[in-house]
Amino acid sequence: MANILLLNGPNLNLLGTREPDKYGNDHLEDIIKKCRKIADSHGHNLTDFQSNSEHELVEKIHLTKNDLIDFILFNPAAFTHTSIVLRDALLAVNVPFIEIHLSNISAREEYRNKSYFSDIAQGCIFGLGSVGYELAVSAACKIIGN
Repeated sequence: MANILLLNGPNLNLLGTREPDKYGNDHLEDIIKKCRKIADSHGHNLTDFQSNSEHELVEKIHLTKNDLIDFILFNPAAFTHTSIVLRDALLAVNVPFIEIHLSNISAREEYRNKSYFSDIAQGCIFGLGSVGYELAVSAACKIIGN
C-alpha cells in the first residue's frame, strides 16, 4: 500500500461556485471522494490538503517524508505561475508528483502559460476538468505499481 497526497492550492476550496464556465460545477469535496475511491480500489491510501496560503503548502510538502508520502498529486492553482518556493520545496523532498489543472493553462491568458512545475513533474494533466484528477490518481497508482 502506498500513500498518495492530493494537494490543492488557493481558491480551489471555491470549486463548484467559482467561475463554473472555467472550472466546472464539481465541488472539491466531491472530487476528493472520487479520487479516494480510485486510490482505495488500487489498495492505496489517499490523503488531501488544500490551502490558500503558500507557506502552509510548503510546510505540507516538507512533511511528506515524515508522513511517508510516496506520490503527490498537485494543483498549485495560481501559484503555478509565481511560486519558486513551492518548486524548491518539491525538489527538496524529491517525491514524484503529477501537476493537475482543471483548465488548459496554455489556452488562457499569456501570464498563465508559464508553469514553475511542469518541467519537474512526473507528468501533467491540463484542461480536462475534474476528470483530470481521476486520471491523475489512476496514473499515480500505475506508476507506483511499477
